[in-house]
Amino acid sequence: MTRPAISAIVVSYNTGGRLRECLYALCANPGISEILIVDNGNPETDQAWIARFARDRDTVRVLTGHGNVGFGAGVNLGVQAARGPHLLIINPDAVLRYGSLEALQETASHTGTPWIVGGKIFDLFGREERGPRRRELTLFRAATSVLGVNTWTLEAKPAPSNPIEMPVISGAFFLTDLDSMAVLNGFDDAYFLHVEDVDLCRRCRVLGGEVWYDPRAGALHYGSTSDAPSGFVERHKADGLAHYFRKFAEGPFHRLMIELALPLMHLGRYLRPR
Repeated sequence: MTRPAISAIVVSYNTGGRLRECLYALCANPGISEILIVDNGNPETDQAWIARFARDRDTVRVLTGHGNVGFGAGVNLGVQAARGPHLLIINPDAVLRYGSLEALQETASHTGTPWIVGGKIFDLFGREERGPRRRELTLFRAATSVLGVNTWTLEAKPAPSNPIEMPVISGAFFLTDLDSMAVLNGFDDAYFLHVEDVDLCRRCRVLGGEVWYDPRAGALHYGSTSDAPSGFVERHKADGLAHYFRKFAEGPFHRLMIELALPLMHLGRYLRPR
């Protein structure tokens, strides 16, 4: 059976050498018809390598010159340029496991629009990382997780062997399509880094769409390859949570609880054991 063509979108910011592994793995997959590299800011040496990499391959395009607009906005730029119809969003420090796209597309074939299908993200030891399977984000789950008590993510729970509907999957590795992103109006650009994937999954479900986790698909994730300072990342995590809860607040009492909890969550990120 002929499956829809896939445009892979990779947003890169000071990613380093792992970007090369990511791109070579994508090029080796015949299911991918084009690769869009969204350059949010890389050193000149990496920019030169990316330019050579694209010049030697008709299926690779580079979007550059827009500066560091954040992850979600970067993906949106890629979506606007993509031919699709399917879209693979994958982190620049993640390496696609061969055969994963067929699994993602098979699961997607049973859904209605809008849809999102995420896969397993694992570390160098094959362990599932935090994030690919998550419950719906609530104020309680955010607060307890920030303080070091994980009530939100499900990597410690037994993994399913078959595709399963999931409230939230990871924005680091998922499949969707142009029609779904049009219905969802893409990522919310107000998030710079982190929580934008939680928002996207929530809006997909609210609009009657489906979010799935498919353990048959996987990507090796190195993680922490960008040279962005940890304080920079933590600040944007906190800002993302604040925007999320304010955006989806339900009534005055809920808004009050949010405003009381957010400063404590922000402080907790810096106080919890590393």
